[in-house]
Amino acid sequence: MPAYWLFKSEPDAFSWDDLVSRGAKGEAWDGVRNYQARNNMRAMKVGDLGFFYHSNEGKDVVGICHVIATAHPEAKDASGKWECVDVAALAPVPKPVALDAIKANPKLADMVLVNNSRLSVQPVRADEWKEVCRMGGVDFRKLKI
Repeated sequence: MPAYWLFKSEPDAFSWDDLVSRGAKGEAWDGVRNYQARNNMRAMKVGDLGFFYHSNEGKDVVGICHVIATAHPEAKDASGKWECVDVAALAPVPKPVALDAIKANPKLADMVLVNNSRLSVQPVRADEWKEVCRMGGVDFRKLKI
């Protein structure tokens, strides 16, 4: 059973379309400069699933990605203290799920996104995963990794 995560990105810096354009080789999820987010990446396994969330502009879950490489030193970090995972796009979310809709859903009241929206890489519980997928019209059981 995979674990579930949420990856936040500003679409003008790196968007869902950018990740899709990388194909199966995916992209290093680099540039994270928060210890809690880094530790979340250290906990990831190949095959874990994640929501791709556009922050600042749009503020919604727009895609599903998966972890294709576990935590490794970030190539752009000269200090050696930052790590990243590699992710690849799996599927778009047919009906993007807005932050306002997530906050309005009582089933998602304890979701990290609702309570710590600044954290760039965050865990998602299995029940939260299913509910956001339902809201977005995603049949997560049919996702092909």
